[in-house]
Amino acid sequence: MTLRPVGEPVDPKPAPRPGPVTLKGRHGRLERLNAAKHGSGLWEAARGQDHIWTYLPDGPFADFESFAKWLEAVERNEVRYHYAVIDRNERVVGTMSLMEIRPAMRVIEVGYIVYTPVMQRTPLATEAQYLLMRYAFEDLGYRRYEWKCDSLNAPSRRAALRFGFVFEGIFRQHMITKARNRDTAWYSIIDKEWPARKASFERWLAPDNFAPDGSQKQSLSAMNGAPE
Repeated sequence: MTLRPVGEPVDPKPAPRPGPVTLKGRHGRLERLNAAKHGSGLWEAARGQDHIWTYLPDGPFADFESFAKWLEAVERNEVRYHYAVIDRNERVVGTMSLMEIRPAMRVIEVGYIVYTPVMQRTPLATEAQYLLMRYAFEDLGYRRYEWKCDSLNAPSRRAALRFGFVFEGIFRQHMITKARNRDTAWYSIIDKEWPARKASFERWLAPDNFAPDGSQKQSLSAMNGAPE
C-alpha cells in the first residue's frame, strides 16, 4: 500500500499565553498596558492624530473621556494582550498587542498597533517589534508569528516586509471595519526563519549602524531582502 504524504513531526505541547512581562531594549521598553497608568500620556501623544486610527476598528476619539473608556476596555480584553511602549524619556508613545492567540497550534499574531507620531520612524518603533517577536518565539515558544493588515494599508504592508515577514496572500472580503469592506493581507514569520530575522534586527539596532546624526547606515529592508 502506498503511504500518503504527511507533514513533519511537531512537538504537540501547547505554548503558554502572553503575560505581564516587561521587555527592555536600548531605546525603550514594553510593559503590560495599564489604562490608569498609561492613559493620559498616550492621549497626549495621540491627540489630534486622527490618521493613526484609519485602519483600526476603533477611533479616532473626540476627547479624553471617550479615549479613556476605550483604553479601559482594551486593558480588560482577554482575546488580545496589549502592551504599552515607553521611550527612554518615560513617555508613553504607542501600544501593541499579541492577538489571535492559539496556544495549541503555537500560532500568535502581532496587531492592533498604535504608533503615535513621536514613535514613528524611530529606532524604538523597530526595537519594539523585535522585543515582542523575540518574546513570542524564544520565551513562549510559538512556531508561527503573524502580521495581518488592510490590503489598502500600504505603510503597514511595507513595514511587514521590512521586518522580515513573508507575504502569503489576500483574504478577500475578510472583514467589515467601520462599515467598510476590508480585504486582508496576510504575512508570517515561522520559527525556522526567526534566527535570521533576529540577526537582522540586531545588526540594524547595533549602535555602529547609526551615524552621529542618527541616520542609519544600512537599512533593515536591505538586510531582509525587502523593497526599500
